[in-house]
Amino acid sequence: MTRHIFRRYAGRVEWLTDEQQRIWRNYLAMTDRLHAALNRQLQQDCELSLSDYDVLVALSERGPLRINELGQLIGWEQSRLSHQLRRMRDRGLVDRQGHEDDRRGAVVGITAAGLSALQTAAPGHVELVRAVVFDGLSVAEQRAFGVVVQTALERLDRGGGD
Repeated sequence: MTRHIFRRYAGRVEWLTDEQQRIWRNYLAMTDRLHAALNRQLQQDCELSLSDYDVLVALSERGPLRINELGQLIGWEQSRLSHQLRRMRDRGLVDRQGHEDDRRGAVVGITAAGLSALQTAAPGHVELVRAVVFDGLSVAEQRAFGVVVQTALERLDRGGGD
């Protein structure tokens, strides 16, 4: 496909095969379109963003968390998480306890309003994920998909993405 454009790298890079390139591009298109669809669904159902939803799910499952633990759990950089939490606090979805200057000691938790928004959002969210990702896949295909995702995550956790 585009390998001819990068001839100067020949011998130094093992390019994706045409089939791997097709799969990779389809994966990127799928994730972009799925994120957009999930954002639309959440906005329509309860005026949450997908980022709001990610934070609320983590806090509802784990309870109040230190900010750095929350960031590690959802895989976000400190600055992104800080901005997101500030916006969510302003809307009453989460609260923060601890000293403003001590990020290590600050704990964030879900509020009653945040839990209510999550309960409103979850059914539509699950319906969309099921319809787009899992419906029509056999149990074996779902397991294979799970293995692919888990393998990639483990490689990233070992530093394969740096």
